[in-house]
This record gives sequence, structure tokens and C-alpha cells, in this order.
Amino acid sequence: MKRILAFDFGASSGRAMLFTYDGGALRMEEIHRFANDPVPVNGTLTWDVLRLWFEIRTALTKAVNLGGFDAVGIDTWGVDFGLLDKRGDLIGNPVHYRDRRTVPVPEEAFQKVPQGEIYARTGIQFMHFNPLYQLYYLAHHEPEKLEAARMLLQIPDLFAYFLTGVRKGERTNASTTNMLNPVTREWDVELLQKLGIPTHMLPELIDAGTVYGNIRPELCKELGLKPVPVIAVGTHDTASAVVAAPAAEKDFVYISCGTWSLFGTEADAPVLTPESEAFNFTNEGGYGGKTRLLKNIMGLWLIQESRRQWRREGEEVSFNQLEQEALAAKPFQCFVDVDAPDFEGPGDLPGNVKDYCRRTGQYVPGTRGEVMRCIYESLAMKYKYTFENLQTITGRRYHTIHILGGGIKDGLLCRMTADACGVKVLAGPAEATVTGNALVQLIALHEIQDLAGAREVVRSSTPLQTYTPESPEGWDAAYGAFLKAIGR
Repeated sequence: MKRILAFDFGASSGRAMLFTYDGGALRMEEIHRFANDPVPVNGTLTWDVLRLWFEIRTALTKAVNLGGFDAVGIDTWGVDFGLLDKRGDLIGNPVHYRDRRTVPVPEEAFQKVPQGEIYARTGIQFMHFNPLYQLYYLAHHEPEKLEAARMLLQIPDLFAYFLTGVRKGERTNASTTNMLNPVTREWDVELLQKLGIPTHMLPELIDAGTVYGNIRPELCKELGLKPVPVIAVGTHDTASAVVAAPAAEKDFVYISCGTWSLFGTEADAPVLTPESEAFNFTNEGGYGGKTRLLKNIMGLWLIQESRRQWRREGEEVSFNQLEQEALAAKPFQCFVDVDAPDFEGPGDLPGNVKDYCRRTGQYVPGTRGEVMRCIYESLAMKYKYTFENLQTITGRRYHTIHILGGGIKDGLLCRMTADACGVKVLAGPAEATVTGNALVQLIALHEIQDLAGAREVVRSSTPLQTYTPESPEGWDAAYGAFLKAIGR
């Protein structure tokens, strides 16, 4: 019996799960959950990483009191990073990817290196908060903040450093930086030099499944831990989620659905074609050297932030109530581009939906249910649009979409996805990210043979919900209106 501790940090919360594996079934128990709220400081939106480190320590103690564990792994969101000085101390709080400072930066960078060259060298979707542009901003607008930096560590690598004292970068998360060559899987030092970004602080890269090191002796003594290994799992949460995709076939499509929707497929090599660049697809690293060819789409954030706004206005509504109100509203009245800048930051998201519809000459939703219907249908239509583009890029036809993660609890979105895309949807597991985290640890401990064996464990341990298309014709008829609404 192996006991595995897996930490999963999302953009709004984190949790620690204790897994047990007996050679056949994988079981899990949530032992600690905590909020992960961004903190505005002096006009900059930051992550409170020291508070998160406190939560890690708390979870470690709880795990010890429950009988201990044989290994630990950490996955988080991508892109963001911390900087260490020559003493190994953190230089300030890492900046949150939703901070607005980098919005104009890509256009500045393109004056030095053309956009097409950056894509050809890195294969990454253009998003202003990618570390390439965060570092460009620092190098050219706040260079003093880089002068003291001796090491750059992305968030999961930073926590692994706190645990072990080892400073290394895991490749699946490094691939989200827009600074990695997807073919060599090493830092593109020449690109950074062309952009005037210092490279001395880049860490040595390691593969998912590699051991960073054992937990520090002083931490073991303080918390009553055994010196167990800290394993570099697929430290980017989507990389871990895809490991847990219960696909038996080689070619499959997934949506890792949470605050963001990561829509893509698993490829043997990066796809760096004019079509993939035109559709702004990204080539991120996966477990076992695979490529996650995918598109980042704004996901449940629109629903979550809308609910937060209504609650700020004194309307206490549950997600289930919002879903029922959406169902009761008239379909296909209006659409938004869920990835428009209007919806990136916190605030009055329902008001922004109305403004978008007004600006694009559409019906303006009036009720809460109409706003929610617009959001749900726009998400499903964006999935349809992305699904068609993915099939164009790969030259393949896919007949099943696997929805992974917390989004499977939203049955309305799953049903709409099946109808909009016109294919079967298999929903599950809900805890895909943290499950994939644990599976990579078990492979590293030689308890599971390989990725195929890990997915077999998921299929045998997880009930899946099937959604089949019921009324795809209505979605096909409304698709033209959606394309017009998003300017396509």
C-alpha cells in the first residue's frame, strides 16, 4: 500500500489530497482545502505565496497525523514565477497573471522580434501575461527588479524549493513561459537575448516524473516528517489533468475545465504550422515528452465572477440556481467572445456581458437568466469553434471529447458542449488534475508501469458520465450569429 500526497493549486483555491494505492484501485481523501485569493498591493495584483506556503506546511502536518506518506507532488496554474536573490530569498510577491501591466507589452516585443518568429521558436499561444512578456516588461520598464535576481522559479518549482532546497524547473510548466523551444525542450536563450531579457537566472530543466530531492532535514525535524521524495509531477495543472484522461484511444480531445478551459489533444510532436499559428494554438509540454496541442479559453471564470458580482449586490444565488435560470431563458439570443479583454479581470462581469452585446448590435440580456444563458452558449460555441480549428490543424476527425476537472459538475455545460460540437462527451474524472499528479508519482515510484497503465487505473476507478448530442441542428443554425458576434 502506497500513500501519496498531492497538492493542487488553482487560481482561486488549493487543496491537499492523500491517495492510497494497493496495486489496483486508487483512492483519495481531501485532507486540507484553502482559499487562494489575489492580493492587490500598491496597484499591482500579486499572489500571496507565503500564505500558500503556510497552507502546505499545515497540510504536511495533517498528513503525518493521518499516518504519513511516501512521496509528495505539487501542481499549479502556469506562467507565473518568483525571483530569488543571491541568498535564495524571495524578491517580493509573484505578480498575478491577471495584472494589467503587460497588456501592451507583446506589441513592444514584436518591434524587436516579429510575432511570427516568436511563434516559430516557441509554438505558444499569444497571451500578454506569458512570462516572456512579464520579463520583457521588467527588463525594459523596471530593470532594478531583475538586477538582484539570481534564479527564476515558476510557482510549483518555488514550492518544491521551499520543501527541498533544490532549484530546478519542470518542463511542462516551463513550456508555458513562451521561452522554451518545443523541439529541443530547452530554453531559447537566443530569443531572450534578442529581446534584451537576462538569461542567467533560468533554472536547469527536468522532466515530469523526476525527483527534485527529499524534504529538507530541518523541515522534517520541525514537522515530524520522514525525508520522503518531492517528485516533479506534471507541475502545470493541465499536464497533470491530461495524464488522468481516461482515454483508451491514441487520438483524443480533452477539455480540462475549470477557471480556464484548456481545449486540445495529445500529440507526439509540436505542431508549428501556419494554420496552428493563425488559430493561435499552443504547444505545451506533456508527461513523457508528449505535446499538449491546445487552446486556452476563458472557462468557468465567467460564471464564477458573475456569481461573485451578484452576491456583492446582495443577491445570494447558488450555481445550481443560476443553471436553472439559464435553462429557463430563451436560447440563442446573443453571444460574447469569452476570451475578449472585457472579461479578463474581476469586476462587474454581467455588466460587461451586456455592454459587449450592446456594442456588437445584439439583443442585450436583461435578466440574470438571460446573462447566464448568453455565457453558457458562448462557452459551448467557443468550444465548437476551437474543435473545428483543431481538426483542421491536425487533419483528423475526433468522435469523443473528454471533459476533465471540476467543470464536469456543470451538467448544462456538458450537454451544451455535446450539442454544439455534435459528438459524444465523456465527463470525468472531476478530480483529474490531482489524480494525474498522484499517478505520475506512482509511476516515478515504479508502482505503475507507464502512462497507459495510469489511464487504465483511472478507467477502472472512476465512473464516467456520457452526454450524446440531442439537438445539434439548432446550434449549427445559430453558429453564424456567434461567428459574427465574435468578429469572425
